[in-house]
Amino acid sequence: MTTGRLEAIWLKRMRRGPMDPVERAALKANQGLVGNANQGGKRQVTLIEQEVWQRLMAEMGADLDPSARRANLLLSGIRLAQTHNRVLRIGACRVQIWGETKPCEQMEAAWPGLKDAMYGNWSGGAFGVVLDDGEIAVGDPVEWIE
Repeated sequence: MTTGRLEAIWLKRMRRGPMDPVERAALKANQGLVGNANQGGKRQVTLIEQEVWQRLMAEMGADLDPSARRANLLLSGIRLAQTHNRVLRIGACRVQIWGETKPCEQMEAAWPGLKDAMYGNWSGGAFGVVLDDGEIAVGDPVEWIE
């Protein structure tokens, strides 16, 4: 089984607000990241792959920080494509993937052409629901639960 790593955590204070980097964060089941603007629903947490972000930056000739994607969690060593309904363990917590995160106009504002480059094959990452209360930290192992 492939084990990845949690590389970064960001909390969004308010809708369209800045993404604040944190070393650790609390998760609340059926709600999301404590202190994050998005709570409840199917989009409680958003995730991106470090490898996909690096590939996009190379293709675009850009050097944006991954926080520009506006996702909550940056993962390495884990593929998110086609993972609808799969369950990911991050540290001691589980997140069920509900779908692909499509890029918005803010990606175009961050870098011309980035929105289109991120469209398709889950290049914009994934979103899901939190299944457990608990705490996650940068450096935690990440793996799929079969």
